Amino acid sequence: MKTTTAAAATVATIAAVTLTLGGCTAADDDSGDQTVTVVYAKTDSFTVLDTLLNTAKDEFEAAHDGVTVELQPITATDDDYKTRLQLSLGSADTAPDVFYEDTFNVRSDVEAGYLLNLDDHLADWDDWSLFDEGGKKAGQGEDGSIYALPLGTDTRVIWYNTHVLEAAGVGVPWQPETWDDILGVAAQIKASQPDVVPFNMYAGTGTGEGTVMQSFFELLYGTGDGTGLYDDAEGKWVVESQGFIDALTFLQTLYDEGYAVAPDQALDPNVWQAVFGEMFPQDKLGGTVEGSYTPSFWAEGGSYEWPEYGDVMGVALFPTQDGEAPGGVSMSGGWTLAASAHTDVPDLAFEFMATALNKENALWYAINNAQIAVRTDVASEPSYLEANPFVGDVSEAVAVTHFRPANSSYPQISVAAQQATEAVITGQQSPEEAAAAYDDAVRQIVGDDKVVVK
Repeated sequence: MKTTTAAAATVATIAAVTLTLGGCTAADDDSGDQTVTVVYAKTDSFTVLDTLLNTAKDEFEAAHDGVTVELQPITATDDDYKTRLQLSLGSADTAPDVFYEDTFNVRSDVEAGYLLNLDDHLADWDDWSLFDEGGKKAGQGEDGSIYALPLGTDTRVIWYNTHVLEAAGVGVPWQPETWDDILGVAAQIKASQPDVVPFNMYAGTGTGEGTVMQSFFELLYGTGDGTGLYDDAEGKWVVESQGFIDALTFLQTLYDEGYAVAPDQALDPNVWQAVFGEMFPQDKLGGTVEGSYTPSFWAEGGSYEWPEYGDVMGVALFPTQDGEAPGGVSMSGGWTLAASAHTDVPDLAFEFMATALNKENALWYAINNAQIAVRTDVASEPSYLEANPFVGDVSEAVAVTHFRPANSSYPQISVAAQQATEAVITGQQSPEEAAAAYDDAVRQIVGDDKVVVK
């Protein structure tokens, strides 16, 4: 789920490996057979997409005589997967026909010319009318065209262990109203259960996009100044924000007071595995902020099966800084399927994606990966609504959610924000110093004319 930035030597190795991946394919000159290559992420803790795509492969090949779907899973953390994918997309010799694409990469990849424009195909696909508008926008370029199809979306909420909170004298269900409420409960847990981590939030570059989506942005978008990361009205990135400093200060307090995991553990890309595989099931963690997909880890067939999770765990909205309206904050993202602009089989590539996202497959994926459905017919299915005990709670967070800026500069700016959190939790910089370094990085990335002081 989360990764570090690869070192130069690692990137060189990845580049060599990537040359063996993907490769858009056309008709075989001898047999007339055709192949659709599909690249996606698969790990020991994330196999549900592999199952979905294997199902789609069987369905697609049965309906398309002479066509083979070649699945090419990449076993890597999210950031390493993205690095390997990016290295392959720039050339027709290495780009896959279809690939798994994070929503935050869509616009930068459109700008780079990597993604196939899907508008003509969507005009003839009746199912597209069943996707909600928010889901459609996840794969939209700055030109308004669609370049990727959403697999689902998500929200971020507080997941807390009721056993730990009750042992600390905290009533459940628990809903903090302010950041201070969280710190107060964390202090109670630490005092009553010294061997328990009170309240963890990701920080640093090790956990990559998880740091900003599950942690820093929850804070930033709930600060009193309300500026967030990007000013949509002006089309500029926000700098010199007091909210940015306040968000870093909260993380500093969380780590300095010993409420979160130790900084060296926080920098481990696999810290989330300890959180969900060990700490919560063993009553060793009070709470954390994580996505709506969390139950997929604990459900039957999940990476860390825990039959009792529905009785032990609770969900709360992450509060705004001082209880400001609307009272809570969340972040939404998600992943898509996209086709390469280099593909020699664009029609087959689209048809394969449509197969993977038909109602039956989308319903299965939404249930088994604990996704918030983006197809309206799936969202109304009783089996989806009854899939896990928290589907209603995490769906309610949509009302207070925010999305990452749909801007090609975002990936670099995300890294700058991650670096700011790392500098603070490791004591290298104060929140003010780290925020100033972030501001400088943003100006270097986008230019002085693309920033606004708030």
